[in-house]
Amino acid sequence: MWRALPITGITIEDAPDFDSVVREREAQVLRTAYRILGNWADAEDAAQEVFTRLHRRGTGFANDAAMGAWIYRVTVNLCLDRVRAPARSGPLPLDLASSGASAEAEAMRGQDKRRLDAALSELPARERAAIVLREIEGLSTAETAAALGTAESTVRVQIANAMARLREILTRSER
Repeated sequence: MWRALPITGITIEDAPDFDSVVREREAQVLRTAYRILGNWADAEDAAQEVFTRLHRRGTGFANDAAMGAWIYRVTVNLCLDRVRAPARSGPLPLDLASSGASAEAEAMRGQDKRRLDAALSELPARERAAIVLREIEGLSTAETAAALGTAESTVRVQIANAMARLREILTRSER
Protein backbone atom coordinates (compact mmCIF):
# COMPACT_ATOMS: atom_id res chain seq x y z
CA MET A 1 0.00 0.00 0.00
CA TRP A 2 1.44 3.28 -1.08
CA ARG A 3 2.22 5.50 1.85
CA ALA A 4 2.57 9.11 0.80
CA LEU A 5 6.08 10.30 1.50
CA PRO A 6 7.20 13.90 1.65
CA ILE A 7 9.06 13.83 -1.65
CA THR A 8 10.29 17.13 -2.96
CA GLY A 9 10.02 18.08 -6.59
CA ILE A 10 6.44 17.02 -7.25
CA THR A 11 4.32 19.57 -9.02
CA ILE A 12 0.56 19.94 -8.86
CA GLU A 13 0.39 18.85 -12.51
CA ASP A 14 2.32 15.62 -11.76
CA ALA A 15 0.25 14.49 -8.76
CA PRO A 16 -2.92 13.25 -10.51
CA ASP A 17 -0.93 11.33 -13.13
CA PHE A 18 1.33 9.73 -10.52
CA ASP A 19 -1.61 8.85 -8.25
CA SER A 20 -3.44 7.16 -11.12
CA VAL A 21 -0.35 5.12 -12.00
CA VAL A 22 -0.01 4.02 -8.37
CA ARG A 23 -3.69 3.00 -8.24
CA GLU A 24 -3.37 1.07 -11.51
CA ARG A 25 -0.07 -0.68 -10.70
CA GLU A 26 -0.09 -1.11 -6.92
CA ALA A 27 -1.66 -4.58 -6.87
CA GLN A 28 0.67 -5.80 -9.63
CA VAL A 29 3.78 -4.56 -7.81
CA LEU A 30 2.67 -5.93 -4.44
CA ARG A 31 1.71 -9.32 -5.91
CA THR A 32 5.02 -9.67 -7.77
CA ALA A 33 7.09 -8.55 -4.78
CA TYR A 34 5.17 -10.86 -2.44
CA ARG A 35 5.71 -13.86 -4.66
CA ILE A 36 9.44 -13.24 -4.86
CA LEU A 37 10.02 -12.17 -1.26
CA GLY A 38 7.53 -14.38 0.55
CA ASN A 39 5.94 -11.98 3.03
CA TRP A 40 3.74 -8.91 2.93
CA ALA A 41 5.92 -6.64 5.05
CA ASP A 42 8.89 -7.03 2.70
CA ALA A 43 6.58 -6.76 -0.33
CA GLU A 44 5.09 -3.51 0.95
CA ASP A 45 8.57 -2.10 1.61
CA ALA A 46 9.66 -3.06 -1.90
CA ALA A 47 6.50 -1.55 -3.42
CA GLN A 48 7.12 1.66 -1.50
CA GLU A 49 10.63 1.83 -2.95
CA VAL A 50 9.38 1.07 -6.49
CA PHE A 51 6.87 3.92 -6.35
CA THR A 52 9.41 6.25 -4.77
CA ARG A 53 11.76 5.55 -7.68
CA LEU A 54 8.93 5.99 -10.17
CA HIS A 55 8.07 9.31 -8.59
CA ARG A 56 11.68 10.48 -8.85
CA ARG A 57 11.90 9.28 -12.45
CA GLY A 58 8.54 10.68 -13.47
CA THR A 59 5.71 9.09 -15.40
CA GLY A 60 6.72 10.39 -18.82
CA PHE A 61 7.20 7.06 -20.59
CA ALA A 62 6.78 6.57 -24.33
CA ASN A 63 3.77 4.33 -23.67
CA ASP A 64 2.07 2.20 -21.05
CA ALA A 65 4.04 -0.91 -22.07
CA ALA A 66 7.34 0.91 -21.48
CA MET A 67 6.17 2.00 -18.05
CA GLY A 68 4.98 -1.52 -17.21
CA ALA A 69 8.32 -3.01 -18.24
CA TRP A 70 10.18 -0.41 -16.18
CA ILE A 71 8.00 -1.08 -13.12
CA TYR A 72 8.44 -4.87 -13.40
CA ARG A 73 12.18 -4.50 -13.84
CA VAL A 74 12.60 -2.25 -10.82
CA THR A 75 10.32 -4.49 -8.73
CA VAL A 76 12.20 -7.65 -9.64
CA ASN A 77 15.64 -6.08 -9.16
CA LEU A 78 14.72 -4.69 -5.75
CA CYS A 79 13.29 -8.04 -4.69
CA LEU A 80 16.28 -9.99 -5.97
CA ASP A 81 18.57 -7.67 -4.01
CA ARG A 82 16.53 -8.36 -0.88
CA VAL A 83 16.52 -12.13 -1.52
CA ARG A 84 20.31 -12.08 -1.80
CA ALA A 85 20.63 -10.32 1.56
CA PRO A 86 22.03 -12.71 4.20
CA ALA A 87 19.15 -12.17 6.66
CA ARG A 88 16.56 -13.31 4.09
CA SER A 89 15.28 -16.86 4.26
CA GLY A 90 12.10 -18.90 4.31
CA PRO A 91 9.49 -20.28 1.95
CA LEU A 92 7.90 -18.33 -0.85
CA PRO A 93 4.11 -18.26 -0.45
CA LEU A 94 2.12 -17.70 -3.63
CA ASP A 95 -1.20 -16.53 -2.16
CA LEU A 96 -3.12 -18.01 -5.07
CA ALA A 97 -6.77 -17.05 -5.15
CA SER A 98 -9.16 -19.85 -4.32
CA SER A 99 -12.62 -20.46 -5.68
CA GLY A 100 -15.58 -21.46 -3.56
CA ALA A 101 -14.59 -25.13 -3.38
CA SER A 102 -15.28 -27.67 -0.65
CA ALA A 103 -13.26 -27.81 2.54
CA GLU A 104 -11.56 -30.99 1.35
CA ALA A 105 -10.60 -29.40 -1.97
CA GLU A 106 -9.31 -26.35 -0.10
CA ALA A 107 -7.18 -28.57 2.16
CA MET A 108 -5.74 -30.35 -0.87
CA ARG A 109 -5.07 -27.02 -2.59
CA GLY A 110 -3.37 -25.77 0.60
CA GLN A 111 -1.19 -28.87 0.73
CA ASP A 112 -0.22 -28.48 -2.94
CA LYS A 113 0.46 -24.78 -2.40
CA ARG A 114 2.79 -25.49 0.52
CA ARG A 115 4.69 -28.06 -1.55
CA LEU A 116 4.99 -25.60 -4.42
CA ASP A 117 6.06 -22.80 -2.05
CA ALA A 118 8.79 -25.00 -0.63
CA ALA A 119 9.94 -26.06 -4.10
CA LEU A 120 10.02 -22.48 -5.38
CA SER A 121 12.06 -21.36 -2.39
CA GLU A 122 14.79 -23.83 -3.40
CA LEU A 123 15.23 -22.26 -6.85
CA PRO A 124 17.96 -19.72 -7.53
CA ALA A 125 16.60 -16.17 -7.29
CA ARG A 126 16.78 -15.39 -11.04
CA GLU A 127 14.97 -18.62 -11.98
CA ARG A 128 12.34 -17.97 -9.30
CA ALA A 129 11.80 -14.44 -10.65
CA ALA A 130 11.45 -15.75 -14.22
CA ILE A 131 8.88 -18.34 -13.08
CA VAL A 132 6.92 -15.78 -11.06
CA LEU A 133 6.80 -13.28 -13.93
CA ARG A 134 6.05 -15.64 -16.79
CA GLU A 135 4.18 -18.55 -15.29
CA ILE A 136 2.37 -16.89 -12.39
CA GLU A 137 1.99 -13.26 -13.48
CA GLY A 138 1.38 -14.32 -17.09
CA LEU A 139 3.90 -12.04 -18.79
CA SER A 140 5.18 -13.01 -22.20
CA THR A 141 8.76 -14.16 -22.62
CA ALA A 142 9.64 -10.76 -24.13
CA GLU A 143 8.04 -8.89 -21.21
CA THR A 144 9.77 -11.16 -18.70
CA ALA A 145 13.11 -10.58 -20.43
CA ALA A 146 12.57 -6.82 -20.33
CA ALA A 147 11.65 -6.94 -16.64
CA LEU A 148 14.71 -9.03 -15.81
CA GLY A 149 17.02 -7.06 -18.08
CA THR A 150 18.08 -10.11 -20.03
CA ALA A 151 17.61 -11.77 -23.42
CA GLU A 152 14.51 -13.79 -24.29
CA SER A 153 16.69 -16.84 -24.87
CA THR A 154 18.04 -16.49 -21.32
CA VAL A 155 14.50 -16.38 -19.95
CA ARG A 156 13.58 -19.53 -21.90
CA VAL A 157 16.62 -21.30 -20.45
CA GLN A 158 15.84 -20.06 -16.93
CA ILE A 159 12.23 -21.26 -17.25
CA ALA A 160 13.30 -24.65 -18.62
CA ASN A 161 15.89 -25.10 -15.86
CA ALA A 162 13.45 -23.95 -13.19
CA MET A 163 10.70 -26.29 -14.41
CA ALA A 164 13.13 -29.24 -14.45
CA ARG A 165 14.29 -28.39 -10.91
CA LEU A 166 10.70 -27.98 -9.72
CA ARG A 167 9.75 -31.38 -11.13
CA GLU A 168 12.77 -32.94 -9.40
CA ILE A 169 12.06 -31.23 -6.08
CA LEU A 170 8.35 -32.09 -6.16
CA THR A 171 9.05 -35.70 -7.11
CA ARG A 172 11.58 -35.96 -4.28
CA SER A 173 9.07 -34.48 -1.79
CA GLU A 174 6.41 -37.06 -2.78
CA ARG A 175 8.63 -39.91 -1.59
